[in-house]
Amino acid sequence: MIFEILTLFPEMFDSYLASSILGRAIAQGHIQVRRHNIRDFATDKHRMTDDAPYGGGSGMVMKPEPLVRGLEAVQGTEETRARVILLSPRGRLFDQKVARELSRLPRLIMVCGKYEGVDERVRVLAVDEEISIGDYILTGGELAAMVILEATARLLPGVLGDETSTREESFSEGLLEYPHYTRPREFMGCQVPDVLLSGNHQEIAAWRRRKAIEGTFEKRPDLLGSANLTEEDREYLERIEQGEERGS
Repeated sequence: MIFEILTLFPEMFDSYLASSILGRAIAQGHIQVRRHNIRDFATDKHRMTDDAPYGGGSGMVMKPEPLVRGLEAVQGTEETRARVILLSPRGRLFDQKVARELSRLPRLIMVCGKYEGVDERVRVLAVDEEISIGDYILTGGELAAMVILEATARLLPGVLGDETSTREESFSEGLLEYPHYTRPREFMGCQVPDVLLSGNHQEIAAWRRRKAIEGTFEKRPDLLGSANLTEEDREYLERIEQGEERGS
């Protein structure tokens, strides 16, 4: 999959893309990440990318010419048109479902906004969708682009190496992930649950599933309405809701 990022600060991605999972995925050819400096598409001698808003008000607004010109140039680098998303607090809320949706695309263009916002004509003429990573304000879209890039890339074949990892992680089926333990067996009086030492993989899987349901009920009950639950899961959830004793 190819990720194209339009930004005023391409250097912000240097260390991020050179490290850990994404760095390996790029080196192994599982993904490509191309950064494009929006200033390169400005035509005036000062390479201006922002201007004062019509109607007055504080701050500056990103100009339409460099962004639309940049998007046209990036689109033209491949035969297949890429989906264009603008990182914006006005957009659809990003979650695991959206990450999975984006991971099916051959190419994705992300536009990192800045200042007070982007000229509305960019949205009308060149953007397919706006996406937000949460209800808070960031200085620009670069951090949001990194979040979407990683959450999407890790769903692609070969990126994680272990394909079962993505199926067991939080939100993969609408549930939070079960608790994890490693050595030592006892730490400051806290023991690893006996079932994890039993060697019985069926019982371990059942325990983990119950714990995922319990944790979601306690911390994010809003997720349960759309979670992928079996009939057995629903019966267990009903017992939790009724206050019955939970599994150890």
